[in-house]
Amino acid sequence: MVQLNYRDSKPIYEQIKEGLRRLVIIGAVQKDERLPSVRELAGELAINPNTIQRAYRELEAEGYIYTISGKGSFAAEQADVSMRRNEALLKEFDEIVRELLYLSEDKEALIRRIEKLAEGGENQ
Repeated sequence: MVQLNYRDSKPIYEQIKEGLRRLVIIGAVQKDERLPSVRELAGELAINPNTIQRAYRELEAEGYIYTISGKGSFAAEQADVSMRRNEALLKEFDEIVRELLYLSEDKEALIRRIEKLAEGGENQ
């Protein structure tokens, strides 16, 4: 489900959060599908349950998952994902594009890259 890189400088909870977010975005985890419990995932990944709990809590705050007390955590519908996440991503996107332009990246190449991604293609 989620793979961890212990050599990565990124905290484990963020790796888990990003992995689960990606699974929800690409549809590998369908709307209303139950996610593994905190204990199940902690056991599977051999890490502290508090780490999983933190990742789940942040994903819920971002709107990617929701929790039903006593039943577990579930993938949210795309429409439920908060606008705050969109705004944060667009702000990050703007900063990255500004830096790429500053580093003399070709504007047309960036546009082609976005169009390719919009069509479902992968960039190398």
